[in-house]
Amino acid sequence: MSNDENTTQNEEQFESQMENLGPTSNEAELKEMMKNLDREQAYREHTCWRQYITVLVSIAFVVFQLYSSLSGMVTAQILRATHLAFVQMLAFLLFPATKKLPRNHLPWYDVVLALVGAVCWFYIVVNFQELARRTGAFTFLDIFVACVGILILAESCRRIVGLPILIIATCFVLYALFGKYMPGFFNHRGYSIKRVAAHLFYNTEGIMGVPIGACSTFIFLFILFGALLEKTGIGQFFIDICNAIAGGASGGPAKVAVLTSALLGTVSGSSVSNTVGSGSFTIPMMKKLGYKSEFAGAVEAAASTGGQLMPPIMGAAAFLMAESLGMSYIKIVKAAIIPALLYFTGIFITVHLEAHKLGLKGLPREQLPKFLPLFLRKGYMLLPLIAIVFFLCIGRTAVYAAFMGIAVCVAIGVITSFVDVAQGRKPTFSANDIVEVMCSAARNIISVAIACAMAGIIIGVVTLTGIGLKFGAGLISISHGIAFITLFLTMISSIILGMGAPTTANYLITSTITAGAIIQLGYEPIAAHMFAFYFGIIADVTPPVALAALAGAAIAKGKPMKTALNATKLAIGAFIIPYIFVFSPAMLMINTDLMGILSISMSAIIGMFAISAALEGYVFRKESIVERILFAIAGLSCVIPGYTSDAIGFVVIGSLIAYQIIRNRAEKAKA
Repeated sequence: MSNDENTTQNEEQFESQMENLGPTSNEAELKEMMKNLDREQAYREHTCWRQYITVLVSIAFVVFQLYSSLSGMVTAQILRATHLAFVQMLAFLLFPATKKLPRNHLPWYDVVLALVGAVCWFYIVVNFQELARRTGAFTFLDIFVACVGILILAESCRRIVGLPILIIATCFVLYALFGKYMPGFFNHRGYSIKRVAAHLFYNTEGIMGVPIGACSTFIFLFILFGALLEKTGIGQFFIDICNAIAGGASGGPAKVAVLTSALLGTVSGSSVSNTVGSGSFTIPMMKKLGYKSEFAGAVEAAASTGGQLMPPIMGAAAFLMAESLGMSYIKIVKAAIIPALLYFTGIFITVHLEAHKLGLKGLPREQLPKFLPLFLRKGYMLLPLIAIVFFLCIGRTAVYAAFMGIAVCVAIGVITSFVDVAQGRKPTFSANDIVEVMCSAARNIISVAIACAMAGIIIGVVTLTGIGLKFGAGLISISHGIAFITLFLTMISSIILGMGAPTTANYLITSTITAGAIIQLGYEPIAAHMFAFYFGIIADVTPPVALAALAGAAIAKGKPMKTALNATKLAIGAFIIPYIFVFSPAMLMINTDLMGILSISMSAIIGMFAISAALEGYVFRKESIVERILFAIAGLSCVIPGYTSDAIGFVVIGSLIAYQIIRNRAEKAKA
């Protein structure tokens, strides 16, 4: 039998195994689970004439976005207002008021909200010249439209994004209105409803600011690219490749979960979706191998959450960070690479130690796909990602790179369809698939756009009142200017602000409110933004909210809180790495050379190993309390920048490992 036939047979065996893993692998059940855990997935699925309305609106939305990006003839404010008009229309057509309402029914009031919400933003498009001519002399009708538009935006946020960001934005608006009653450094003169509404609705420093500007250009294109990429079957390709690489190692399925989630983070913008998507395969396999339910769910949750930290897309946050900091996108990607790799290395090490502690083996090699034949047969699926990275590296814009990635995806789809037809099979890429991709992209952008718009409200209030600088000054005042305490307070604030928020909203909120304190201490702005972003994202596995951990627990049939605590332990790197790159920007490839990067990376990896050993209580044998404490101290010594601390950590870690090896040999000899 040829290698290709072997590979195909192994893949079929894996598909058969997935079908027999139990109720968690049922597609309908997983879909329902995602709808319950992730608001973005709780959309209506019309089965009558109503579906054609949303399909037509979605197609019109995508066509408009492609036209504006290709032609460059649509002015920024008109583009952003039209983008929001489509978003508001689809938000109420697709998402019910509550999860309990039927998803196959479209009530009249949602149709009214969809139309009124769209009209409010089209009001800017129609009256753009008149509004520009009046330059701030707003009429009663202008303010009325602004107030209605903001209220409808708030309702769509409640439905799709959730209450946390809505509550925060509401508090900011109330602060703008009643700031004169605030105590201490939070006090300001206060602004009228007219001033606040006009500033937030019509000004490019408010809702139509930088976040929605990024969302209406390259973020939309990359979401369209992600929808196309998923249609090519790249998710299953990643799973197969990771199985070929790590499936046969000790604790193989857990290591596959880590690698797969790191790769799927490239095309997924949601921790929960990533957890459910890859976890439906990896979690049952981990349980079958011998991992406890809570640990299996935690591995997938921690790894899937890390997907939002993995370049090149980072859940669309990389593009927003580039816009906010005024840096090139490729600089953001370079800065994010080493911290993300260290994060996944930490999880991988912990999984490996857990497997050895439990004596777990890998999957039989004969059941696994072979790497080289699989890569030769399906490696073309990586071409769209390679195209994007290539064009970004040679200095092309994110919009251009996204278009090239989309073009390569379409070309691959067309070519594979021709091959399918020639071989007498059903084509894998058809006109219906194109429509599905358009609908998926339009639906997926809704939560991102609404989150960006709500973040625009927060940013608008910050620019109007100066609260950002005041908040940073407040944190520094509370910490008395001590850097570590300021960072710790920023960490706590970011975790709280990031609870339940999608990736883009997460970054925008945490960076706007908390990053300023770190910058005021004199640290690198990109390090400050990355610090806030990391702790906002890690809220997805940090109790009490921990949405990704809840998804992992639901699939694994484990206890939610125990799963969340395990996920927090596995994600310990995300609690340590940000402190390293703030104090030592070399980790972000700032003001350093290759030797500096290698030095700090190696010491951090060794430190992560020691900390994982302390948490697991095992390397070559079960550790005593003293050993665990020493491993923890040595690990922290390694991650703290400085040659002296590194040397101390290396000596202690080396001594502990040598001690365990000697004890093992002595016990074997005695036995």
